[in-house]
Amino acid sequence: MEMLLGFVVLLTCLVVGVRHGGIGLAVISGIGLIIFTFVFGYKPGKPPVDVMLIIMAVVTCAGFLQTSGGLTVMLKGAEKLLRSHPKYVTILAPMTTWFLTILCGTGHAVYTLFPIIYDVAIKQNIRPERPMAVASVASQMGICASPASVAVVSIVAFLAAAGSEFSLLQVLMVSIPATGLGVFFAALWSYNRGKDLEKDERFQEFIKDPENKAYVYGDTESLLDKELPTEYYRAMYIFLAGIAVIAILGNVHSLLPHFADAKGVMKPISMVLVIQMVMLFVAAIILITCKVKAKDVGNSQVFRSGVVALVSVYGVAWMADTFFAHHMGFLKEFLGNAVQNYPWAYAVLAFLTSKLVNSQGAAIAIVVPMALNVGMDPVLVLSFISACYGYFFLPTYPSDLACIGFDRSGTTRIGKYILNHSFMIPGLIGVGSGCCVGYLLAHVLY
Repeated sequence: MEMLLGFVVLLTCLVVGVRHGGIGLAVISGIGLIIFTFVFGYKPGKPPVDVMLIIMAVVTCAGFLQTSGGLTVMLKGAEKLLRSHPKYVTILAPMTTWFLTILCGTGHAVYTLFPIIYDVAIKQNIRPERPMAVASVASQMGICASPASVAVVSIVAFLAAAGSEFSLLQVLMVSIPATGLGVFFAALWSYNRGKDLEKDERFQEFIKDPENKAYVYGDTESLLDKELPTEYYRAMYIFLAGIAVIAILGNVHSLLPHFADAKGVMKPISMVLVIQMVMLFVAAIILITCKVKAKDVGNSQVFRSGVVALVSVYGVAWMADTFFAHHMGFLKEFLGNAVQNYPWAYAVLAFLTSKLVNSQGAAIAIVVPMALNVGMDPVLVLSFISACYGYFFLPTYPSDLACIGFDRSGTTRIGKYILNHSFMIPGLIGVGSGCCVGYLLAHVLY
């Protein structure tokens, strides 16, 4: 009964916190911590300090990338690709948003691409819902494939803390093909979804009004005709070089400095520390060489979103660790057997948790440590990394809402029954196929 009450407190804090946004989720978690400690008598868990530090370093570097204009260069390249092959926008748009997220570590870059995707589709008389909905899903699936994302650096840190020897590159060797193929399958399904515009009665009725028609087919601003400063390109190359260095060092441990541990055994420095050092170093090089004002970084969208994710992980992970650590004996017996007999149970748990907290990073902070503590094979944790994206299930996430707003044709929408929205089937196909591919890859490779 006590465990059930504790779980109700945990669930209530998550549900209430989500209503107040990322930082709200963190502070509401403080209520759960107080109740667990002072009412239930649980020993306070440990805040995920290593994870928080690595997130701080990554989002700082990403903030410098955006402020320096490096992200703008990536967006310009994405627009050039889409406008060069407009007939295939339904396939190319989601693959582009997925890849852009991998490069910059956040799905928020997709907001700039939505109007471009819409403009390309409507000018080709392609139903905008087809590329736009799956592009929104793809931008979030790319998070678990990016070496600069909160989700990936968190799972690497948690695996390291549990004694697993999985490197960043080994994680990416599973997550990149898994999420990439998931996006591709979702895009294939989207290619002919819905009615063609000329056969869509609702759309045709809407554009009968000349003002509505002008609104639907109006011009969209483009980056292609803008000359970008040399510093923008330099910042992008510096950032990408930093990502490459992290990948190399994570796979070739002989390149790392070695130090004696408590037993006098020489061991390489932790990749958790290496990622922090390299990210801060890259940010410093961008600052010095690309005419960036450090004070402007704090106002960048990427940095602000990253700080929100940092604070959310802090509160949620601390509260969850306090609850799960107290009941670890029961959880090891119950969940350990469940996962061994039904490995997909972990994927379902990760998916539902992600929907509850609306964050892949926060979901990983809750689910992964618990799974590793009950003895779950790290290979299985890695197999189902795609399942950490479940917040498309209800159309409440900012990128999905923005996608609906950018589609001036009205074809991307929330259905009458809420769950029959434009993102549901692409999301289920992407995550489901991503989990299948991840499972096969992880077990073949490791």
